[in-house]
Amino acid sequence: MSAPSSTASPRSAAALDDDVAGFDGANDLLRAWSRGLRPDPDLTVSQWADRHRWLSSRASAEPGRYKTARTPYMREIMDALSPVSPVQRVVFMKAAQVGATEAGNCFIGFVMHHAPGPMLAVQPTVELAKRNSRQRIDPLIEESPELRDRIKPARSRDAGNTMLSKEFAGGILIMTGANSAVGLRSTPARYLFLDEVDAYPASADEEGDPVSLAEARSLTFAHRRKALLISTPTIRGLSRIEREFEASDQRRYHVPCPHCGHVQWLRFERLRWDKGQPDTAEYYCEGCDAPIAEHHKTAMLAEGDWRATAESEDPHTVGYHLSALYSPIGWLSWARIARAWEAAQGNDEAMRAFRNTILGETWFETGEAPDWQRLVERREEWKAGTVPAGGLFLTAGADVQKDRIEIDVWAWGRGLESWLVDHIVIEGGPGDPACWQKLTDLLGRTWAHASGQHLTIAKLAIDTGFETSAVYGWARQVGFAQVAPVKGLEGFNRASPVTGPTYVDATIGGKRLRRGARLWSVATSTFKAETYRFLRQERPTPEEITAGAAFPAGTVHLPTWADGEWLKQLTAEQLVTVKGRRRTRSARSTWAHFSVMISFSRQPVRISRRAARMAEGSSIPSASISRRTSPIRRSSAALRKRSRFSSGYFRMCLRGFDPSGRSPHISASTNILDTTSRQRFA
Repeated sequence: MSAPSSTASPRSAAALDDDVAGFDGANDLLRAWSRGLRPDPDLTVSQWADRHRWLSSRASAEPGRYKTARTPYMREIMDALSPVSPVQRVVFMKAAQVGATEAGNCFIGFVMHHAPGPMLAVQPTVELAKRNSRQRIDPLIEESPELRDRIKPARSRDAGNTMLSKEFAGGILIMTGANSAVGLRSTPARYLFLDEVDAYPASADEEGDPVSLAEARSLTFAHRRKALLISTPTIRGLSRIEREFEASDQRRYHVPCPHCGHVQWLRFERLRWDKGQPDTAEYYCEGCDAPIAEHHKTAMLAEGDWRATAESEDPHTVGYHLSALYSPIGWLSWARIARAWEAAQGNDEAMRAFRNTILGETWFETGEAPDWQRLVERREEWKAGTVPAGGLFLTAGADVQKDRIEIDVWAWGRGLESWLVDHIVIEGGPGDPACWQKLTDLLGRTWAHASGQHLTIAKLAIDTGFETSAVYGWARQVGFAQVAPVKGLEGFNRASPVTGPTYVDATIGGKRLRRGARLWSVATSTFKAETYRFLRQERPTPEEITAGAAFPAGTVHLPTWADGEWLKQLTAEQLVTVKGRRRTRSARSTWAHFSVMISFSRQPVRISRRAARMAEGSSIPSASISRRTSPIRRSSAALRKRSRFSSGYFRMCLRGFDPSGRSPHISASTNILDTTSRQRFA
């Protein structure tokens, strides 16, 4: 009997072939075995997209195979996210609809298929993350066979595939919103895709900056991490993407002139057309000043390349900027850009949208207050306590002071048009029960409309910054159906300038009540800037009004009984930019009184003598630099009641939505507004 041996008996290749040949399906088995031994191809993200990505008609205007050549400027950006690249952070400040989000989705598909690992994709809100999952991520998986085979259908039991989570071999994709601190700290992430970072809230559940929280998830992966930050910019000094771009090497996409070969990056100033004829728009070369017709754009983009224009503070971070001038043929044309520019003239809102979404640049919010004397000249004639014909419903803002409560009553019409109806001062202050009783009586008071009908206050917002417990107690007593306690928040928030209600604890009669009050938060800077913008608008002349011309949307009508003192209060502040610590590169815009005073940040700030001279003619002495001086607080009371209360909370009512769930009740017999015939005012 022979001894056992671990060495297999030698067999001839011919004998092996004979055995295999007699096996049913041998050829398929050998091919599968060979494929398993073959290493994966060394692809970059753009190469993977060209080979494996398919666009769905649900998510793309051009369904079919993805072609990087359609947007050649995206090739380097995507390839910087490949494992072979030493780049760790990619910053992309761009115009709208240039293919950036689809490139980010290619990054997601590449990770799922070619370089698996934990990945975190962040949208501004959780709701947007859910929508993005349905409209973009699901089609990405369904239309690409390589991904479809790796991720089980959501209907399978224990599939690991939910709306906000996609498991795949070697990794997981977690989708969340920047407003959810829990989602941002849920798991370590080697890969980050942060989309539209300028729309993120200032803080995620009051736990800090969402971008910083997300990036902290990737630190343990060291040099292997990859982060993609994409956004259309917003306001200069507040834009996250602009701050990140300026700290990078600031790459611009340079293209050659088809006439002289001069290489340049496209600037809007070089796009020229005959006035009133945007279809004649052509780009003029910096080198030869010859006009370049748009049909040359495809060849120019194909031959272009990215070039750094600055030195990055972090050698592992690269930054890119792209305007809509580079938009491929068939997307946004130069003629449409010229037409949008002409249409935006004289309209700050439209001009801001043009700079943000077409030029991919930040908007400089001047916050320049109009001259109060000019407002005097614009005053119109109507009696105090009466509602002009254009008013549809009333709102009020109450400002609680130590010795009084001041209330402004505003009428609102279509297109955010507004009229000051009444200014009321209740003497006594929050410590006087009679003062609160008079404020309660005000809720039931009526104001005569020009039509002969009578209107009551649909909603009153009251500031909680002073004597908070007293305000909460009064609001609970009268009920939250007609009263909204509000708190002003510093800074701009375009995505959600009004949030709430938040249920907060209240101390009533010495007893602490959990969730005893409903509090609304208002981004005051957003509405102050809007108020000043509306006040600066040009108006039609009396002759034009007689001929039937309408006032522009947002017009603020002021009556002759509004005296100079009140108008000075309304125009008493200026928007200034305050730089933070050097190591954080942070900056914020805040409102300062002309007397060198920060109104809401509670921090003094020095501004130029020119700004101080602007205070001349104001009721506030330039020497008043202490925040405790009562003239300072009184000076901006009119603006606070207008921006923090009336224009802020009630803008939602104007758009056809009452956040309290209770519509402003005005009898249908007035033919003005009722619960069934409210219109959406834009």
